[in-house]
Amino acid sequence: MQCPKCLADNPETARYCGGCAAPLSGPGPPADSLTKTLEIAAPGLARGSVVAKKYRIVEEIGRGGMGIVYKAEDVKLTRIVALKFLPPQWTADPDARERFIQEARAASALDHPNICNIHEIEETDDGRMYIAMAYYEGESLRDKIKRGPLKKEEALDLIVQAVRGMAKAHQTGIVHRDLKPANILVTQEGVAKIVDFGLAKLAGQVRLTREGTTVGTLAYMSPEQATGKALDERTDIWSLGVVLYEMLSGSLPFKGDYEQSVIHAILSHDPEPLTRVRKDVPREIDNVLAKALEKRPAGRYQSMAEFLADLEAVAEGLRPLKAKTRLLQGRIFGLRRSHVYAGIGGLAVLVALFIIGPFRTHAQAYDSIAWLPLENLSGDPEQDSLAESIHDELLTNLAGLSGLKKVIARSTVMSYKGSNVPPQQIARALDVNCLITGAMRLAGDRVRVTVQVIDPGTGAQVWARSYERGVRDITTLENEIVAEIAREVGLPLTSGERSRLASARPVNPEAYAAYTKGRFYLNKPTPGEYEKGLAYMQEAIDKDPTSPLPYAALALG
Repeated sequence: MQCPKCLADNPETARYCGGCAAPLSGPGPPADSLTKTLEIAAPGLARGSVVAKKYRIVEEIGRGGMGIVYKAEDVKLTRIVALKFLPPQWTADPDARERFIQEARAASALDHPNICNIHEIEETDDGRMYIAMAYYEGESLRDKIKRGPLKKEEALDLIVQAVRGMAKAHQTGIVHRDLKPANILVTQEGVAKIVDFGLAKLAGQVRLTREGTTVGTLAYMSPEQATGKALDERTDIWSLGVVLYEMLSGSLPFKGDYEQSVIHAILSHDPEPLTRVRKDVPREIDNVLAKALEKRPAGRYQSMAEFLADLEAVAEGLRPLKAKTRLLQGRIFGLRRSHVYAGIGGLAVLVALFIIGPFRTHAQAYDSIAWLPLENLSGDPEQDSLAESIHDELLTNLAGLSGLKKVIARSTVMSYKGSNVPPQQIARALDVNCLITGAMRLAGDRVRVTVQVIDPGTGAQVWARSYERGVRDITTLENEIVAEIAREVGLPLTSGERSRLASARPVNPEAYAAYTKGRFYLNKPTPGEYEKGLAYMQEAIDKDPTSPLPYAALALG
């Protein structure tokens, strides 16, 4: 479809031009609301009426473009449920209805604490289709935001929960397409629940008669969704970025008095940095939002897992890995800052090479290292054993590299656990030219390890990264960390060392937990603790006789 204004080519399904945001089907009247779908005018069900001979209506709790929702009692199972009746025009087409049922059934199979549980998808005797869902005491995120911006900690907690839920959905190939505060419920316990999977796609298949009204929720649409292009999971990442911005600022990042102006903002404008709106928001959140709200899907986070890793890093006070500094966002003289700075940077590099190239020397390689104990950030002292076990394995792998002159032994570095001794002082005491610090967090079956390389001469952090794996792949995580640190400190690896670090076998999580506790107590000085360590090692062997880890620990012990 060719735009009548700028003559740009657009997909046939586009309602707005991807080049100039002009409407492709007539300007139409202003939208009723840019943050909600088109309201439907439909009669409600009376209180006390019974649906499908099993659901007794208690009250209507909401209505919008996605249908009408009732609180109801399942009289057969004696439980409270939420019943959502879909607009009849959406399911009048048998093909559209069948596609929706297939997707809704796929969503109902999702088992995740941050996804609303769907009990069934059925229709009444008179052909009205409904979804029976779990009912949660609480409120929508939209209602929370109406009272004002959320506290930074609460906003990060809720968005992390939502991202975790969507990561699970994306793993099964389900894209939501209509994520917004109204579709995120917050229970009284503070748990986020995502609802309305598949409905946005169904809505998009229906041709409404009202001109100029966009089906879906305009303010949360990604640029590719707003211009009718193909969608994948990155459109959900954009929408959750908008939700996070709104939670923290109390307002939308892309605004306008009518639909076309909002579309133009989504396609062309960068949102105002949150750090200008709230003094308590760290710059790292702006960086994460800039990455999530990148206009080009290729420049956005490529998966919910990437988005989640950066959000968790910010929540822990660390630097995000994928998000770049806000300096690269925005425009200069109509050009994107990233392009301008890339050109300036390239010119600066050429000048520097021309001036100092003949005098350049190789950077110093770190060949004597002290790896300080990992801090346990899990909030559970029981996980000290896991932190120490990972630290032990990292030290063992590092000490096995032939290119290092010195790796300080575990017994020595453990004396600095929990201390506030400055890096320069530790380096002088241990006579090393490199310090490594880090932290560990266990959440469910996921282990996250953050590592920083510090130059003791200046006390500055010269490199940092976070790693996350399932417990089953803990040895892969440890080998990956050591291999990357070797590269970062300029340490050459032999072919045998590269091969060893590239190979790892999965572990039995229960056996590994027993092994870490066994190693923890074997390192204790008292006979009673040593005996406890032996018992845990035997438990690890019993749970997985094929694992070499407990046998090696017993041999060394």
